[in-house]
Amino acid sequence: MNIARDDLSGPDIAAFLDEHVQEMRSISPPESKHALDLDALRRPEVAFWAVRDGDRLVGCGALKRLDAHHAELKSMRTAPARQRSGVASLLLTHLVAEARSVGFGRLSLETGAADFFRPARRLYEKFGFVPCEPFADYRPDPNSAFMTREL
Repeated sequence: MNIARDDLSGPDIAAFLDEHVQEMRSISPPESKHALDLDALRRPEVAFWAVRDGDRLVGCGALKRLDAHHAELKSMRTAPARQRSGVASLLLTHLVAEARSVGFGRLSLETGAADFFRPARRLYEKFGFVPCEPFADYRPDPNSAFMTREL
């Protein structure tokens, strides 16, 4: 597998991210859906990576700069057929290393609180993320789980 920065111009990325946003909309109420669409991921404070196995897109993730020392993990997604196959762990290892390499001291995330998101929360816990209060522009939400870790 190969993890590389992606400029979000390919049709496979657009379709992959649209599936992600649609899935999040089907699970979370509109006020609790925080998945970024393609335009939001193209903002200058966001860096985006794609995971490919050969020419097949199997995962993605992004880092959003909140300030000079704090970044947010965004758009973590694994292709449904590749879930629980190590793609997310490989990508998360990469993103944590990227965040460290550019000088961030803290990495935080928001994910769902519903049972659907339990595997994601377990993955983040395995990587040292712990529950935290809402950060950045987030507000308390019973549908959201907030996590953070020092780098």
